Amino acid sequence: MSRGGSGEYLIEMQRIGNSVKVTAVDPVTGMEASIVGPANAGKHILSKNAVRKLEYVMNKQTKSPDSGGILA
Repeated sequence: MSRGGSGEYLIEMQRIGNSVKVTAVDPVTGMEASIVGPANAGKHILSKNAVRKLEYVMNKQTKSPDSGGILA
């Protein structure tokens, strides 16, 4: 779900040969994430995966830089 609380995303699909590029955009933050999948996959599956990637990217950016890793 987006940080803005709407839970709605914009989805764009572009067919490129045997593949489809799917971009999910959070209209509240303007953040976007893209995936590429097979053209014969269902639109629901491709959209779901693009949204999951967008949510991953959004959650990754909200964590503080000191939340993990190894300091040398």
